[in-house]
Amino acid sequence: MITVSDKAKEKVTHLMRDAQLDESYRLRASVAGGGCSGLSYKLDFDNEVKPMDQEFEDKGVRVVVDMKSFLYLAGTELDFSDGLNGKGFYFDNPNASRTCGCGESFSV
Repeated sequence: MITVSDKAKEKVTHLMRDAQLDESYRLRASVAGGGCSGLSYKLDFDNEVKPMDQEFEDKGVRVVVDMKSFLYLAGTELDFSDGLNGKGFYFDNPNASRTCGCGESFSV
């Protein structure tokens, strides 16, 4: 499962409202090759669920993940920071053995 912090929920809800996205949209989390640690996180809104997608709901936020990405993201919490050390979404991923300084990429 992928969970969502209260701060991330607030930000996702705000972004969806600003983009005027309806209830058919979900937050799509995925992993792609790249970044300084080898793998990078990707977030987007999507209204299409593919047959092999894993879908979760936490705090009213629906999250969709393709099966390959789910292998890397299982147990991850999506959070949002607006502090002095940077503003944006970040992943608290228990599967990552190493992360880069900016938190946008990782390795297992």
